[in-house]
Amino acid sequence: MKTLVIVTHPSIETSIINKRWVEELKKYPEKYTVHELHKAYPDGNIEVEREQKLIESHDKLVLQFPIFWFNCPPLLKKWLDDVFTYGWAYGSKGDKLKDRKIALAVSAGIKSEDYSENGRYKHTLEEILVPFKTTAIYCKADYRSFFASYGAEFEPTAETIEKSAQDYLNFIDQM
Repeated sequence: MKTLVIVTHPSIETSIINKRWVEELKKYPEKYTVHELHKAYPDGNIEVEREQKLIESHDKLVLQFPIFWFNCPPLLKKWLDDVFTYGWAYGSKGDKLKDRKIALAVSAGIKSEDYSENGRYKHTLEEILVPFKTTAIYCKADYRSFFASYGAEFEPTAETIEKSAQDYLNFIDQM
């Protein structure tokens, strides 16, 4: 089965990294389903059953987003709140995410060294992403970690962007 990639970027058209990742994923429709939340739900009204069925029809789930204030964009948080419901994602009868492979793909505008105990923000990206890992664990999913691209706000080179896109595909294929 295919991998479902939930892309949440409020301005994907002006993105450098996330836009390139989406372009690369779309080259392989037999492997990846790219689902852009801002295009699917510009009004923010999420069709919960549709989203749940979409997840159920895929083996793997990747949440792709830029880091916003050391978290995800608001629409992704709303999507998680609305879609990962009691009785579906968790609870005594909620098993739809059980053993499903879940990973993150994030673009971090700042440099990797800023995400460290001694760096500018005093926390690693892994620490910042703990709520997503904990959500997956709570839903008994198989959390497969995250892929990150750092320094997007420093205008990465074309070579760096292409390497990031290829590394991202390799990450998904190996999860």
